[in-house]
Amino acid sequence: MTDHPETPLLIDDLERLETRLKEIPQEPGVYYMRDRTDQILYIGKSKRLRSRLRSYFNGHDTRPRIALMMRQVVEIEVIVTDTEAEALALEANLIRQHQPHFNVLLKDDKKYPYLCITWSEPYPRIFITRKRRMAKERDRYYGPYVDSRTLRTTLHLVKRIFPLRQRPQPLFKDRPCLNYDIGRCPGVCQALISSEDYRKTVQKVAMIFQGRTRELEESLMAQMEVAAENLNFEHAARLRDQIAGLKSLSAEQKVALPDDTISRDAIALAADDQHACIQLFQIRAGRLVGRLGFFADAHAEPGAILQRVLEEHYQTVDPVEIPAEILVQHELPDGEMLAEFLSQAKGRKISIVAPQRQTKAELIEMVERNAGFELARTQKFADRNTQSMQDLAEILDLPELPRRIEGYDISHIQGSDAVASQVVFIDGQPAKQHYRHYKIKNPEVRSGRSDDFASMAEVISRRFKKYAAAKARGEEIVAASQTSALKSQTSALADFPDVVMIDGGKGQLSAVVKVLREMNLLEDIKVISLAKQREEIFLPGESLPLETEAEQPGVQLLRRLRDEAHRFAVSFHRQQRTTRMRRSSLDEIPGLGHHRQKLLLAEFRSIDYIREASPEQLATVPGIGMAIAKQIYQYFHPSDEGIDNIPEAEHSTNSEVAS
Repeated sequence: MTDHPETPLLIDDLERLETRLKEIPQEPGVYYMRDRTDQILYIGKSKRLRSRLRSYFNGHDTRPRIALMMRQVVEIEVIVTDTEAEALALEANLIRQHQPHFNVLLKDDKKYPYLCITWSEPYPRIFITRKRRMAKERDRYYGPYVDSRTLRTTLHLVKRIFPLRQRPQPLFKDRPCLNYDIGRCPGVCQALISSEDYRKTVQKVAMIFQGRTRELEESLMAQMEVAAENLNFEHAARLRDQIAGLKSLSAEQKVALPDDTISRDAIALAADDQHACIQLFQIRAGRLVGRLGFFADAHAEPGAILQRVLEEHYQTVDPVEIPAEILVQHELPDGEMLAEFLSQAKGRKISIVAPQRQTKAELIEMVERNAGFELARTQKFADRNTQSMQDLAEILDLPELPRRIEGYDISHIQGSDAVASQVVFIDGQPAKQHYRHYKIKNPEVRSGRSDDFASMAEVISRRFKKYAAAKARGEEIVAASQTSALKSQTSALADFPDVVMIDGGKGQLSAVVKVLREMNLLEDIKVISLAKQREEIFLPGESLPLETEAEQPGVQLLRRLRDEAHRFAVSFHRQQRTTRMRRSSLDEIPGLGHHRQKLLLAEFRSIDYIREASPEQLATVPGIGMAIAKQIYQYFHPSDEGIDNIPEAEHSTNSEVAS
């Protein structure tokens, strides 16, 4: 979920409202309205989307419920359909899925969530993630899904239908929790179910997210009949409940096709002079179960772009997820080769068709129109980023657009667990692969004594020390906007920023200027500070801030950078504070160093489990002998007598392990 705490309401930002309404086409479709927390407030349908949405803001609808809803709307989104009847059916299915409070749209260019199943583990985990890591080949990612709320609701219902592990970590060390007693969990934490049997259950869950719900229902129905014939009525009742639960999950988007028994993918693109937006609709048994989006440079032929997308996509899915038919907008240059490859992987013939008429061609046209609207919207967003960088270049009197901008912030609580963040925006967008965090090493910064000036100076010194060394060797320091070296992985100076922004006022800026002057880099780095209260921009050596407006594009770009630096610093500070508090009790035990603490926490997971463990259980941890185990036990149970009578001989092996 993405929060928009500073985004104004549409009814309070008439210029943005009018711009957004002009972006919406006069086509039939479905619309969503969202609030600041990205929750869907309302889902509706219309034959003319722009006219219907404009009617909400012209004051004609005076219903109190609508007025209350409009005081929460910060964004409007749409999806285009072929006919009004199709929009009506789609709206009904979406309302059943989302159940919005006010009874908005599919998520746009934000990262869509995936469902991951870790088949590489003996007991596979099932979780939702927005990061698709392909390090483990056996793990599988299903999606991406267009609405995280629906995905979480579906996963919640799946866990009620099938007995699955409900918690990432066991609640108790030596017994299962209540979920096992009520039949929600098969007791994975205590290995009360074999890995093979548990994987069979997870395989059924995978079929749901592969769009094979109907096939799963038929399989469970056959098993239920067999169980009933064998008079195993308890098992048959469980299967009956699972089938009923699956039917409750079938309220999904419908696509009007003559044969809803065939699985299809439909792919199309829209392109301008520079970029191509590709949309891939995944249709299983007449249901739209996923929509994928891709962007590519438009220098190649449309058919070649589609071929590349399909090749890359189908290499990362299970063969069972390959549809029987693939509808393409343009003929593929090597379509026969791709079809043969997919047929071999699937074990049955796969057809790749470029439809020219009737219903399938209309489906491709719908995908193409959605790709076109997404391309236009994304291009406008990119234009706004360019406008922001141009405005910032004018404000700071830069010779080029600031391609790489870095932001820094400090986070601590009265000096304790002091950390700093470095966030990077490239071309106006967050580049999270370049984010860094720092632990403040200054011994003067400690609990009860904070020094943001010294902390910021330390971070800047550590960040740019390699450039100071390079300049001492006589190498030229060049900003990212003035060279293509940013794309070169071999250049030692590839990540030199165009602008460095410090979160704070003149004090923080003066501390940074001092250290940069000592490093002989002040003339090479454009450093500024952004004060929080009035969003004022300060330059080195200037007592007064620059004359700017808080809402102009360049200042808004710096505010986004500042807010991201603050978020990244606070999250790392909380992580460090939690780790310190977690170890604080163990630090007081004599003879228990950092390495042995790690071993104990790896085995028992928490301080509470260590406190409840007996000396014998503690001594089973590699590196923890009976002598140390007694000390740990006595620390948590100082009133317990007779602990010295426990023999140490049987645990002498562990005590010899080096800590």
